[in-house]
Amino acid sequence: QGTFTLLRDTRTDGSFLVHHFLSFYLRAGCKVCFVALLQSFSHYNIVAQKLGVNLSAAKERGQLVFLEGLGSCLDVVFGEEQREEEQQATQPHPLQFLSGSVSDLRALFTFVQAALAPVDGDAWQGRVLLLDELGVLLSLGAAPVAVLDFVHYCRVAVCSRLQ
Repeated sequence: QGTFTLLRDTRTDGSFLVHHFLSFYLRAGCKVCFVALLQSFSHYNIVAQKLGVNLSAAKERGQLVFLEGLGSCLDVVFGEEQREEEQQATQPHPLQFLSGSVSDLRALFTFVQAALAPVDGDAWQGRVLLLDELGVLLSLGAAPVAVLDFVHYCRVAVCSRLQ
């Protein structure tokens, strides 16, 4: 509890660790917010099934909150239809920085914070935030300072406030 782990791979692909952590924390009964910017939900679900975890079932139980960056980016950039819950709550899209109207990642942090917020009757063993791959945010136009701020605020929110 209260730990922060940042993985960086330079010469080899370390994505197997993301799959390991995802399946480990779901099996441990933790609530997981997974911001997947690199692959689709189908990809992660197929690998998780090989590891004995069903991501679709975890989503239905409310144990997994999944933000698929690939699809969301298209929605923001091309102005495709927004998700119904966003329209009802008038919340900004988590990746709204892509539209150029704002340059920070506040909306993404708000999404993470809401996804991991305790709800009455929660029986989760802990709260976990997984992000795959921070570098994609830079490639999509987020400023390095905004990414560092986002990581700092996520670390404080998850490690200090939620333990």
